[in-house]
Amino acid sequence: MTAPLDPIAEARRQWLRRWPEHAEHMAAITSVMRVQQILLGEVERALKPYGLTFASYEALVLLHFSRAGRLPLGKMGERLMVHPTSITNTIDRLQAAGLVRRVPDPADRRRVLAEISERGHKVAVEATEVLNGISFGLGALSEQDAVRLSGLLRGIRRAAGDFGPEVADPWASPAG
Repeated sequence: MTAPLDPIAEARRQWLRRWPEHAEHMAAITSVMRVQQILLGEVERALKPYGLTFASYEALVLLHFSRAGRLPLGKMGERLMVHPTSITNTIDRLQAAGLVRRVPDPADRRRVLAEISERGHKVAVEATEVLNGISFGLGALSEQDAVRLSGLLRGIRRAAGDFGPEVADPWASPAG
């Protein structure tokens, strides 16, 4: 019987032989991509009874958290960091499920808003309880490790232009 193999560790070993100066970055990206697959699968299994994908859950919760329960589609796309076509498709699916509706913006009738329905609020709360119950798929991490992971990934996001250096770090310890 052969010993179990960690495919990423094996790829790292091969990289160390050929391109040692890049092996750790290759292993890190491969690990991040694999973990993304694992987490997305676990979260989407939890959301399936609600007819939601993680993308539609994020849009629904964004509306649930908004003051008025409605937002322009463009603003939603910006906040969720997705292409306008993606947010349009997501809102289409949520609307078909009766969780949101499109309404004209009272301030500018040329603009359309997505507005969460009462059923949408209920589903957002129930789905969030389920995801909280599975720690969003990150139950293998302690809260402290989750904070460290967020900080590490935040550095990559900042370098990619998700936000500028003037944006305060919400995970940083208060000055004292």
